[in-house]
Amino acid sequence: MALITDIFAQNAWGAVEFHEEVVEKVDHKPQLLGTLNLFEPIYSRSRTIAVASRDRTMSLIPTSENGAPPQELIPQGAKIRKFDAVRLAKGSTVYAIELAGVLALPSDQQTKEVTQEVTDRTGQIIDDLELTWEHMRFGAVQGRVLDADGMTVLFNWYDEWGIAEPAEVDFELDDPATDVRKKCRDVKRAMQKAAKGVWTPSTRVYALAGDTFFDMLVNHQQIKETKLGTAAAASLENIEGYSSIEIEGITFVNYRGTDDDSTIAIGTEKVRFFPVGARGAFKVGWAPASEFKPYVNQRGREYYGLILEDKSGRDEWDRIEVYSYPLFIPTRPEMLLRAKAK
Repeated sequence: MALITDIFAQNAWGAVEFHEEVVEKVDHKPQLLGTLNLFEPIYSRSRTIAVASRDRTMSLIPTSENGAPPQELIPQGAKIRKFDAVRLAKGSTVYAIELAGVLALPSDQQTKEVTQEVTDRTGQIIDDLELTWEHMRFGAVQGRVLDADGMTVLFNWYDEWGIAEPAEVDFELDDPATDVRKKCRDVKRAMQKAAKGVWTPSTRVYALAGDTFFDMLVNHQQIKETKLGTAAAASLENIEGYSSIEIEGITFVNYRGTDDDSTIAIGTEKVRFFPVGARGAFKVGWAPASEFKPYVNQRGREYYGLILEDKSGRDEWDRIEVYSYPLFIPTRPEMLLRAKAK
């Protein structure tokens, strides 16, 4: 055991025993979308990032007589749209008085150094930043990137690209007679048609499923019957929560969002489909911290960390600030399908 001065009691110089057994409660930080490497990076030299879109359609060539002029190709002009990367910033000030006499755990009698406190707080801010990136990825694979309040729409990519959001598919999982496998094939067909050149032989489909959707899917009569008696039958036994199953080439993931079931969460009876390995289907622009002179006109990077010192002569504090300027873009939001269980 260590000793720490109890400055809040009436006896300001009294000592109390302090036990070192500390249990930290840490919320789950969703990271699935980040680990899939969906978003191809663009390292911009400006906060404004230009994105070119061009619809390439194919048409049949009519037959013609010898000597007749060939049919002329009329190129479709590319549309250039400009978007500003958003600004994410968070900081924390470490005051010297906060550290006076504080004992660092688990060491006995050792005052916690400012550098360790700065490292700890920077780590907390980076955790919050990574959660924010995942929140934006989560929005992008659904076609809408939201702010931290979960309501303010930063980018509605359906509106930006001038397309209608595809209608929600009813999987009818409450009906034992539903051909669930055909539903899956229809989803893949629709996504491939909407891909317009970004689908490759290695492209696969992921589906983020809510708890009820996932449970109804794996327990559906057709799914269970078609796997019985095959080597895949074992995949339906001892299925864990927040696991995955592949059906007709679609990887259904029982998605675990944040523990509050609201910050990052899939509706319990819903599922969201998106492509993985589709060439250029998702982009992320990283803009520079051009509000600070050292970074003007430099290539952007994922985040910037600053450590500021008290220059007043009193040396009372150090401050950590972290900045990031991302722009998460789905280039083919018409591929991003959604469905409900029933």
